[in-house]
Amino acid sequence: MKEQVKEITKENLNGQSNNANSKIDAIKELIFGENIQAYNSEFESLKADILAKKEELKNLMSTVESELLQNIDTLSTDINIRITDLESSVNDKLDNLDDKKVNRKLLSELFIKLGNKISE
Repeated sequence: MKEQVKEITKENLNGQSNNANSKIDAIKELIFGENIQAYNSEFESLKADILAKKEELKNLMSTVESELLQNIDTLSTDINIRITDLESSVNDKLDNLDDKKVNRKLLSELFIKLGNKISE
């Protein structure tokens, strides 16, 4: 009996009785026990599910980021190749055009010489 009294009168650092706290916890457990345990287990399950989804989302974002960077790099290389090919094509066409085009000044000089020879 004396031990029970000592236990009741013991106080923790907050000044509340340990036994009073345990009694309140016991009453809460009796009234809400099954519901609180069900809610707690449900919340823990949801928390674990959210953390798993968060980790999965991080992995997916990392994968998408690396794929995007790779696609951008590939596209950049492809564009550079196409630009180089286009430059080569334009230069080739300009060279062909220069070969086909007659210089007007040269042509006029030739016509003048031809005219002078005819008149002689």
